[in-house]
Amino acid sequence: MPTFTQGTSHAGFTHRWLVAVTLPLVLAGAGQAQAQSHEMAIATLIPESLTNNSIYPALVHFKELVESRTDGDVVVTIFPGGQMGSEVETGSQVQAGGRALQSTVLTSGAMSSFYPEYQAVTAPFLFDNWRQAWAFFDGEWFADFMHGAIEQADMRYLGTFDDGGGFVAFTNNERLIKTVEDLEGLNIRTEENPAHVATMEALGASATPLPWGELITALETGLADGQFNAPVINTTFGLDEVTDYTTLTGHVYNSASWVVSDSWFQELSEEYQSVITDAAREAVALSHGASAMLATASWQASCEQFSECYIMPVAERQRMSEAARPAWRAWIVDDFGLDAQLVDDLLAEVESLAESLPQEAYQRYGQ
Repeated sequence: MPTFTQGTSHAGFTHRWLVAVTLPLVLAGAGQAQAQSHEMAIATLIPESLTNNSIYPALVHFKELVESRTDGDVVVTIFPGGQMGSEVETGSQVQAGGRALQSTVLTSGAMSSFYPEYQAVTAPFLFDNWRQAWAFFDGEWFADFMHGAIEQADMRYLGTFDDGGGFVAFTNNERLIKTVEDLEGLNIRTEENPAHVATMEALGASATPLPWGELITALETGLADGQFNAPVINTTFGLDEVTDYTTLTGHVYNSASWVVSDSWFQELSEEYQSVITDAAREAVALSHGASAMLATASWQASCEQFSECYIMPVAERQRMSEAARPAWRAWIVDDFGLDAQLVDDLLAEVESLAESLPQEAYQRYGQ
């Protein structure tokens, strides 16, 4: 370090001037660091857009709520578009204790790799409508169910987003699917998910599991006759250019789990924990509405872009469910190894909502 003596008056003045100027800056920097004492980085594969998806706007709203309610003491940063890696990679970072990444959004396949019990949510024809799905995912039973992810993966559940609008629609090149018999003999591309394979085979179709990147080529070359995805995916990625017919069956409900590192969460004060969980509830509610709007608009676009479109009636969906559900249940219990009682309890909770929600609505608004 330099030494300043009485004889070096110019150097002494310079030193005193530097201290006078830089000390306030250092103190201001320390004050800023203290004011931003918690960093919450959230990763998602969803692109940075406020109009073409429902998840990114919800995360932006969450950021605004948390930062305003903590007076900037919790700073939320969103990394969209896969900037932080694949879903499994971001999940592993969160699982590692949340030092570099505190939160992520995981679709069902990725969530199941950290919390295998989540595969129970892949049951075919699980929900009849959005309100039932939202009541289930936002309800007490499912919150208790997701507590298992804390023990298994150090992941605390914040909420469920509708992945692409939730309900899926078939597209194919052979014929319009109006009944379960129309699926017989079709070769349907699925995700690399054994639950989807078991469901397709139970419905009389053949299943060809392929990664997303090979889908268009498979449809163009005839390796697959068709596929299923949310209508917003079918229209956004131009699947009408490689398939002619689309049917909205809703036989799969795609979901995305929003999780946060429990180790990081436990380091927060109870006040901040409450802020985060409450803000997440509002963000998820915002996302539900936006998701339904986008899905509805995308289905209308499907009917304009595909040669023919069709909405599967309730009675035929029930026939398809009766064919697919037993095969799926046998797979998830006998092959995948989930506890049969857990599966039955989940299905019973969904069924109870199917009965209670219309009754409650009528009692409140119809009488």
